Amino acid sequence: MAPELIFGLYIFLLAAFVGYQVISGVPPLLHTPLMSATNAISGISLVGSIVAAGSHYTAVSTALGFIAVTCATINVVGGFVITDRMLRMFKRRERKRP
Repeated sequence: MAPELIFGLYIFLLAAFVGYQVISGVPPLLHTPLMSATNAISGISLVGSIVAAGSHYTAVSTALGFIAVTCATINVVGGFVITDRMLRMFKRRERKRP
């Protein structure tokens, strides 16, 4: 294996471990603001993947860019759906008056 690949895998595994530790330590009250911040980051990655898909360097880069656009879009839409669902849980329900 190339040293660059091993270094890249090391960084990926380290980032995954640190990310899991950070997210698992978040109290439930902060999940909605955290999800909103994550949606903003996913939006940035969506813009980057659109640029990668539209650059037309090679057919492989265009195909991988399309896959990245699809995954980032699903992530953004899913994040907003979950955030909306969580916010609706905290809304007060109107009482019917007799």
